Amino acid sequence: MSTKRLWAGAAMLAFVSAGPAFAQTSDIVAADESGGEEIIVFGRGETRQQSSITADAIAIEAPGTSPLKAIERLPGVSFQSADPFGSYEWSARVSLRGFNQNQLGFTLDGVPLGDMSYGNHNGLHISRAAIADNVARVDVAQGSGALGTASASNLGGTVQFAQRRPSEEFGIDVGLTAGSDQMLRGLVRLDTGAVLGGLRGSLSYADQSASKWKGWGEQVHRQFGASAVAPIGAGELYGFFNWSERRENDYQDMTLEMIDRLGADWDNISNDWDLAVDAADAYQNATPLPAPFATIDDAYFDASGLRDDMIGALRFEYPITEAFSVSAMVYGHQNEGQGLWWTPYVATPAGALSQSGAVIADPGPISVRTTEYDIERYGFVGSATLELGNHELEAGVWVEDNDFNQARRFYGTSRADQGRDSLEFQSNPFATQWEYDFTTETQLLYVQDTWSVTDALTVFAGFKSLTVENSAATIVGDNKDGTIEASDDFIPQAGFAYDLNDNHQIFGSFAENMRAYESSATGGPFSATAAGFAALRETLEPETSRTYELGWRFRVGDFQGSAAIYDVEFENRLLTVALGAPIEGLGNGIQNVGGVEAQGFELAALWQMNDAWSLFGSYSHNESTYADNVLDGTGALVAATAGKTVVNTPENLFRVELGYDNGGGFFGTLAAAYTGERAANYLNDVIVDAYSLFELTAGYRFQNAGPLLDGTEIQFNVTNLTDEDYISTVGSGGFGNSGDNQTFLPGAPQQVFVTLRRRF
Repeated sequence: MSTKRLWAGAAMLAFVSAGPAFAQTSDIVAADESGGEEIIVFGRGETRQQSSITADAIAIEAPGTSPLKAIERLPGVSFQSADPFGSYEWSARVSLRGFNQNQLGFTLDGVPLGDMSYGNHNGLHISRAAIADNVARVDVAQGSGALGTASASNLGGTVQFAQRRPSEEFGIDVGLTAGSDQMLRGLVRLDTGAVLGGLRGSLSYADQSASKWKGWGEQVHRQFGASAVAPIGAGELYGFFNWSERRENDYQDMTLEMIDRLGADWDNISNDWDLAVDAADAYQNATPLPAPFATIDDAYFDASGLRDDMIGALRFEYPITEAFSVSAMVYGHQNEGQGLWWTPYVATPAGALSQSGAVIADPGPISVRTTEYDIERYGFVGSATLELGNHELEAGVWVEDNDFNQARRFYGTSRADQGRDSLEFQSNPFATQWEYDFTTETQLLYVQDTWSVTDALTVFAGFKSLTVENSAATIVGDNKDGTIEASDDFIPQAGFAYDLNDNHQIFGSFAENMRAYESSATGGPFSATAAGFAALRETLEPETSRTYELGWRFRVGDFQGSAAIYDVEFENRLLTVALGAPIEGLGNGIQNVGGVEAQGFELAALWQMNDAWSLFGSYSHNESTYADNVLDGTGALVAATAGKTVVNTPENLFRVELGYDNGGGFFGTLAAAYTGERAANYLNDVIVDAYSLFELTAGYRFQNAGPLLDGTEIQFNVTNLTDEDYISTVGSGGFGNSGDNQTFLPGAPQQVFVTLRRRF
């Protein structure tokens, strides 16, 4: 399908819309408001493996915890983070069935969040996109998301977040949390209730701060959210706006040797500028480093991540007839960010300016290196649904225009006093190493049919056409002007669901997917040299996948669950390698290096033992291996990866939760989670040990306790209950072919938090 035909299809559908992602989102929220008590939901009726968590599951976590961490209880999900909340973005990693985070798809109320990587070029992390307390439900499709999911990166599964809708009744929610490492968080939410003929809205504000659990520094997050729903005849207009200001000091990436030599509590030396200066002087003068340094990379003075975001959407849904409904949504997102690193590799030159703009009198041997991000993206997502006999036909479109500016700059420091605040956007650079403007235009069109063959059998089939055009314009640096496109006119899906009886259902699906290229100077095709980009742009192929799965869902009395097996073929894996012989001057660049094969199975079950006690468990087994060796552009062997386990992919994941909640009074959960061994490099010669973590939630709801306490809830959370020493994040500094790389982040020790909540 040509680009012109795709845009013609978009134009035909522009007045209608609401792809499956939106239809599902609306159903999700409606189900959540119905008062269901289940915190884990299995995807009854879905033709693919899907499971969900509700707001109650998120509320069990310590307030401020990322909804991404809450989904780790679901089968097939591996999650790691160096902080107890799962919201420290540099360390947060989620994978599904061996696919890492930037190979998955994420949406919020149907709005694309991009691949949620740290240096995101096309979206933002869910921790910034929405206040965690406002997330009503999270749907996880472990194998492949719906055709209409607004994502160009979902080689593997999708994670769809749905926000809590404004209440029909007036109310005010307040919450206050305090705990380990001076953690303090406040939340207030106002629901207007139905006014002016059914219009209802909500306003929310959250403010959270905490010291790092080791080293020196803070992690501060402020958020505001607003949403509204207005009935328009038989239809509905829904909109939301969320604002986020995030400031977080980083933890030091470590090697295993560093952890053995310095201890897991070792970190950056942000409290000792003099030591940082002495180390930089020694390194630059080739003299012995001061104790306890063995290498200059043992510790830096500081590092931090700063992100400001605004994201919003407006969606209109309308049933034109009983059989035909449409919906259309427009959205926008703006981001400004800086990633800061106090580098001893580049000294501050004479004449450099301070943050205030004055000339630095005594330049230091350290400078502040930044990677700077500015995103401005706007899009439209829409679809129409027609019920025709036993068929439900859908067609939809997603278009997005994303302008992304990325730059690498250096800022000066003084020898006597560095004079810069790590949690403040930096000003007055002395050098810009490179700066590029990237434009990404995305066009997706899909059609599908869900056919109720009989009362017991449902069959699904459809396809999408996806074209993503990436362009770069050089402002400063190596000339990388040019365009590259990832396009596939026919990306099919098919599946079925068959009810054996009222309690047992089998399902199966097949899906193909394609991942678009990254528009960034630090990843993807544009990270190559100008000569390298010119060499690869005509031969590079986008990553693709094929997923097959077969499963069984059951519900017998108070016992329900699911089981699934799957097979995944991942082709055209992209990796940075030498594009040719050195004499050719092509340098390094992204190159297709083969495929990945993955097989596994997932089990999950929930037993509601009585009105108060429940038991949940999930087990996942995954075997993901590289199918090919890595060769460079000349055909020479770079790494013998064929048959090696995919990095950071545990073979075994297990979780069990015992819960108690009688609807009033005491409630609590005791959870245990096991994460198996993980390979830390492509040749698997460094393996990170398995670990087990325990978490405890205990609380009490006051009822009939007088006007001062009635409706008040107190909750205690203990993360890492047994104070386990373990490595959480693997790959924070990327992956090498072999050896012990500086790419590990130890997990947080035992942390304790107490929360008071009340609704007025």
